[in-house]
Amino acid sequence: MASPAWLTAIFAAASLAVAVYCAGRLAAARRWHRPTELDTDGAHVVMGVAMAGMLVSGLRTLPSAIWEVVFAAAAVWFGYRMLQRRRGAQPSPWRSSHPLPHLVECAAMVFMFLILPASAAVEATSGGMAAAMTATESRFSFLTLPLAVYLFGYVVWLGDRVTLHAPALALATAPASGGGSGSPGSPGPEPARPYLAPRCAAICKITMGITMGYMLILML
Repeated sequence: MASPAWLTAIFAAASLAVAVYCAGRLAAARRWHRPTELDTDGAHVVMGVAMAGMLVSGLRTLPSAIWEVVFAAAAVWFGYRMLQRRRGAQPSPWRSSHPLPHLVECAAMVFMFLILPASAAVEATSGGMAAAMTATESRFSFLTLPLAVYLFGYVVWLGDRVTLHAPALALATAPASGGGSGSPGSPGPEPARPYLAPRCAAICKITMGITMGYMLILML
């Protein structure tokens, strides 16, 4: 499916903007000790850079084989997190609370890199991914459409949570280790720390979901 070059450039710029912002979130969370989903932000940093390179060939950075390994490892991590959640593990404010969508995103990135030969991406002069996908679009449409539908559904779900539900701005207090709360001289509960810019985090997830869905639609 063909796409206007200006629209592809906008999505590439949005991907890079999310990558830069999420890198800033990681630095701010470390400096201010404010909880954020470290795995999600880290995945969005590398994902934003990789997606921009797939959309615009001039923005390519690492070879496709390296990106495949990176996103395969990320998919394994989010799959592990999902299994932990199903086994009743306690959620952590520093880890993704909904790992399944990020597992799908990482799997979709591996899928796109596998069917987008590096040589085709290099030869695409203007359309980047859009120009390179024309040779394989018909063979993989049975996978691209379900992935795109899932991601757009995830975006709608996130949008509902942002507009209709107030995000959790504070975390429950956690008792300090090493003694009961009633023991003389023992430290009290740790103060709750507000989550770092929850609405901005949701907007980043929405942006990445829409952009990746757009990339998958280009393959139809």
